[in-house]
Amino acid sequence: MNHQKLFDTLEQVVSDPSLSEYDKLVAQRNLARLRETKVNILVTGATGAGKSSTINALFNTEVAKVGVGADPETMHIKKFELNNIILWDSPGLGDSPEKDRIHAKGIMNKLLEKDHDGNLLIDLVLVILEGATRDLGTSYELITRVIIPNLGEDKKRLLIAINQADVAMKGRGWDYEKNEPRPELVKFLDAKVESTRKRIKEATGVDVEPIYYSAGYKEGNEEQKPYNLSKLLSFLLRSTKKEKRVVFGSDINNKREVWEKDDELEDYQENIKQSFIESALEAIGRGLGKAIEAIVSPVTNAINTATSFISSSFRTVAGWFGF
Repeated sequence: MNHQKLFDTLEQVVSDPSLSEYDKLVAQRNLARLRETKVNILVTGATGAGKSSTINALFNTEVAKVGVGADPETMHIKKFELNNIILWDSPGLGDSPEKDRIHAKGIMNKLLEKDHDGNLLIDLVLVILEGATRDLGTSYELITRVIIPNLGEDKKRLLIAINQADVAMKGRGWDYEKNEPRPELVKFLDAKVESTRKRIKEATGVDVEPIYYSAGYKEGNEEQKPYNLSKLLSFLLRSTKKEKRVVFGSDINNKREVWEKDDELEDYQENIKQSFIESALEAIGRGLGKAIEAIVSPVTNAINTATSFISSSFRTVAGWFGF
């Protein structure tokens, strides 16, 4: 869903004739505030973990391609501003101890930065681990010694994601025809998730819930489609303040193929839809009191109407919002 379409849909909701003029004014004021809402995401990880491919897959943007807009060897965190999402792309770690120290300092400063209201600027920290390597020492150092100590009280802002699930066993165990892991690879990836969770818990006392996925890639005639991207988006939303979640809808990728293949153990796409509905009600309904009931049905219908054509083979995020 593009930025304008999202807010045009919500504009229709707050213009509901059943609302009093006062409640309509409150709802429209809340919507105006929502239009200006930004979600700041700090993305970090080792060089080669797939930060850029993940950003591009989630948000359908090419600004994050290596070498575009900034020197890929820069020592500074790069800022990419979309409609309502602001991405802070930290330089890759692991090139040298000296560079890692500089990058860690930059990440620490960004985590401590505050917005104009005095709140911490960064809403989410996405740490991407490389699924194809066992040597994650640099990333663990970053997580346990830099990120978690500077997150403040809200540790839920941290999401650990293991990319490149398709090559985690050097390509063995991946069903390329179905674009999904075979049972032996699922077992391997589940063990990697548990090992990561346990290692961080033992080092910091903080509970994290790592996930694995594949951002996919395209090089010439060779293409690997994404896997478990809905799960990644669902977890990003879960870690975002409820009133902000709906603005993801203006920036998420509108290509069906990105969302087609996901872990079937849980309906993450349904979770995303419910997150958007709850977020819209939370953001627009503040101050409406009982009148909130008047917009519950229109908000739900607005989103559900856009999903009416979805079949079992195309349960896509894009479909929910009428791409």
